[in-house]
Amino acid sequence: MMKIKPLITAMSIAVISASIGISAFAATTDSSRTLPVRTADSLPSIAKKVSLDVQENRSSSTTGSSTIDSSKVAPKSTDRMSQLIDSKKKASQVEAPVVAADNMSAQELTRKDEQSDSTDDITEGQAFAAPSDATSIDSTDPLSFELPADQQLQGASDDTAIKSIEDKDGKRYTTLNLSNYAKQVNGAIWSPNMKVNSAMTIKMQALLDWNHASPGPIDGGWGMNSRKALTNFQTMKGLPATGKMDQKTWDALIKNIPANKPVLVTYTLTEDDINTKFATTPAGSEAKSKMKGLYYQDIKEMLAERFHMDIRYLDKLNKNKNYQAGETITVVNNRAPLNKRINRVVANKADKTLYAYNGNQLVATYPTTVGSDATPSPQGTFKIINRVKMPWYKATVGDGAQKKVHMLPPGPNNPVGVVWMGLSKPSYGIHGSPKPEGISRQASAGCVRLTNWDVLEVYANIENGATVELK
Repeated sequence: MMKIKPLITAMSIAVISASIGISAFAATTDSSRTLPVRTADSLPSIAKKVSLDVQENRSSSTTGSSTIDSSKVAPKSTDRMSQLIDSKKKASQVEAPVVAADNMSAQELTRKDEQSDSTDDITEGQAFAAPSDATSIDSTDPLSFELPADQQLQGASDDTAIKSIEDKDGKRYTTLNLSNYAKQVNGAIWSPNMKVNSAMTIKMQALLDWNHASPGPIDGGWGMNSRKALTNFQTMKGLPATGKMDQKTWDALIKNIPANKPVLVTYTLTEDDINTKFATTPAGSEAKSKMKGLYYQDIKEMLAERFHMDIRYLDKLNKNKNYQAGETITVVNNRAPLNKRINRVVANKADKTLYAYNGNQLVATYPTTVGSDATPSPQGTFKIINRVKMPWYKATVGDGAQKKVHMLPPGPNNPVGVVWMGLSKPSYGIHGSPKPEGISRQASAGCVRLTNWDVLEVYANIENGATVELK
């Protein structure tokens, strides 16, 4: 695991682990984020095919919360989401291991993280605003760095990836030509004794996202981050934090949302979308340092981050699409800006959540990765001392005589994503991530890691000097 020592310091967070009594639908378990999802039947009938029987919890509650009958959950496969879509009957016949995450089993996530660690050559590093800042980070560092003469510097203002996530100018969202499945999602209404289905799951994830209780990448699966988000939302609204849906929670979720706001919308791809700079992210720091930017690898990765979606769910909604200018695709309708000042955040490692406050009011929560056993985050109260968009990263590789330094350019696939917010505790900070699907699940080198879209929301609202509590 690389040890991160950003010039612009770091922090650790944690999250409320919640338990929800709602059935889950997971995206595919492919290890590649950009690998197309394989088989699935036509989308219009998804909601019918994936509805699962649930055991209603009628013990002492009158709220209508429900729990999953684990014997009816589909077994682990190479494409869990497609398996559920293809056959409800198969799902009810085979007993499966417990799924601990939205997209992958705990065993698969552990294996993926171990593989990532084994190929990551960074032993330590520092994040900063520009290459010219590198010499001021550590004057005792005997290693020098020279940017290749033929490599054009990417300045902090060249933030096309950030604009892709934040800027809606020129983007056209409609509800024309939606599939029957998308219409079912948009029209889904929770009721106490309903059988949970994919349409309801997606709507709940979107409602949580719109209320700034982020579930991480929206994927159609009710896993760890979604359960936490529901519990966090209940805490934000002063409701019992049960992690289970009930009428009061549903009413609070839709209270400030326009009744006709659709969850799934159609979006027409533009020439700007197609002409965005894309490049495969190479393995190893030396190869990365030779890139002009650590851009999105392809248009689907870009669109997934823009619309807060797991890339496999984006694929599932848009089978047989060519992603060409003028083509219409189905995406998740984004949340409105937070527009509430953040002057205090709390990162709780046990909960794997970042809690954002305005005074004593909890205004937003985000799933996060905070430290690891090898590189635990410190405990205490610190301050935000700097904020940088599109940071560079000074990666140190190897030890002793084999030690080398490489400058990694900005971009969404930079080790610290598109934003770095340094803490008064040296070498710790809050930052983005090139692997949104791993948030809350993979380890970090002591910093607080969010999805790129969540960290941009924090960046837009947090004050310089804001208090950061690491627990």
